Amino acid sequence: MGHVRSDKTLPIVESIIEKHPNISVIYRDFVSDSKKQIKKAVINLLKNDDVHAILFSGGTGLSPKDITLEAIKPLIEKEITGFGELFRYLSYKEIGSSAMLSRALAGVINKKIIFLLPGSPKAVKLALEKLIIPELGHIIYIINKKE
Repeated sequence: MGHVRSDKTLPIVESIIEKHPNISVIYRDFVSDSKKQIKKAVINLLKNDDVHAILFSGGTGLSPKDITLEAIKPLIEKEITGFGELFRYLSYKEIGSSAMLSRALAGVINKKIIFLLPGSPKAVKLALEKLIIPELGHIIYIINKKE
């Protein structure tokens, strides 16, 4: 199983979310760097009707253990390419050219929005405050729209 390390991004997520009464964290978990475990976590969340958005932090870099993207991308029905593009642009303004190493991604799976973010607290804060929170309600509305 390996060792479980603490996640520095969860307190950031919770402190930002608590400022928005219409959004709440209803489930949190630590998932090992295993494609099987990551997929299992996503599939379980997809079954939960109370979950509208899923946020993963970590596993989007280039190291051999960074496999979150490889585990989840095949499940994505519609990729929101603009999210990754804008996230890397905003990151570039803060950290320079190393922003291109981020494989941050967003997409829709089974009428739920999923965000794959770097494991850096600063990156998570940037994504939540500048991109995710401002559009979350709109995204959820659009993907559940009856046409």
